[in-house]
Amino acid sequence: MATVTEAPPPLTPTAPEKKSPRKRGRLVPYWLLLPGILWLVVFFALPMIYQASTSVQTGSLEEGYKVTWHFATYWDALTDYYPQFLRSVLYAGSATILCLVLGYPLAYLIAFRAGRWRNLIMILVIAPFFTSFLIRTLAWKTILADGGPVVGALNTLHVLDVTSWLGMTEGDRVLATPLAVVCGLTYNFLPFMILPLYTSLERIDPRLHEAANDLYAKPITTFRKVTFPLSMPGVVSGTLLTFIPAAGDYVNADLLGSTDTRMVGNVIQTQFLRILDYPTAAALSFILMAAILVMVTVYIRRSGTEDLV
Repeated sequence: MATVTEAPPPLTPTAPEKKSPRKRGRLVPYWLLLPGILWLVVFFALPMIYQASTSVQTGSLEEGYKVTWHFATYWDALTDYYPQFLRSVLYAGSATILCLVLGYPLAYLIAFRAGRWRNLIMILVIAPFFTSFLIRTLAWKTILADGGPVVGALNTLHVLDVTSWLGMTEGDRVLATPLAVVCGLTYNFLPFMILPLYTSLERIDPRLHEAANDLYAKPITTFRKVTFPLSMPGVVSGTLLTFIPAAGDYVNADLLGSTDTRMVGNVIQTQFLRILDYPTAAALSFILMAAILVMVTVYIRRSGTEDLV
C-alpha cells in the first residue's frame, strides 16, 4: 500500500510578542523605587566610599592626601579618643532612658486618655520642631543658668547634692556639666520617642483591654501582660530614633558642656573643621558608625521584635 503524506501548511509570519499589561505592571514598582535608589547612591553611598578612602590616606593639606591603606589611623583614633566614645554612649544611653521614662506615660495619655485634647497635645509635642535645633539648645543655657529658678529649686530640694555625688554636676553649678548635656539631649530628642510610642499604642485593639478586665486582671497586670508587650515595636523604634542621633550629637555638648564633657561628635567636628586632619576624622566617623550598628543589631535581636513602627 502506498501512503500519501500531506504537505505541511505554509508558514505564516508571526507578529512579535507583546508584553502583557500584567508584565508591564510588575515593573512599575521598580521604576518608582529608582529615584530613591539614585538619591541614596549619590548622597549616601558615594560619600561613604569617599570617606572610606579618606580614612586610609596619609599626607597633609598642603602636600595633599594619598591613599596608602594606612589602617593604623583607626587604631590611633580609637586609642586616643576612647574616653569620648564611652562618654557619647553614656550620655546618649542616659538621655534615651529619660526619654522613655518621660515619653511613655505621655504617649499612653494621648492614645487612651486624651479624648478631644489629643490633637492639641500632639501639637505641643511637635511644637519644638517649629524652631531651630540651635535655638532650642541655647534656650537651655538660660533655663540652667547659675542663680536661676531651676538651679535654686534643685538646691532647695538638695538634688544637686546627689548629682554632685554621682559626678553629674559640680557644686551648685549645672551648666558645663554632664547633667546639662543629658538634659539638652533629652529635651531635643524627646519627640522622637513620643511619636513612635503613640503610634504603637494607638494600634492596640481596645477589646484586648476589655477582655483583660473581664478576666479580672488588675490595671498593672493588664499593662504588663497586654499593653507593654504590644507596644514593643514603638519602644524599639523610639529608643533607636533617640539613641542613634544622640550618640553622634555635638551641639548640646558644645553649648551646654565643657571640655570635660566633649563627645565623639565634637572630636569629629574639630578634626574636620579646625585641625583639618581628614583621615582621623573619617576614621572616627566609621568607628562610631560601626559601634552603633553593632549595638543596634544586638538590641533589636534581644528585644524580641523586628516589627518596627
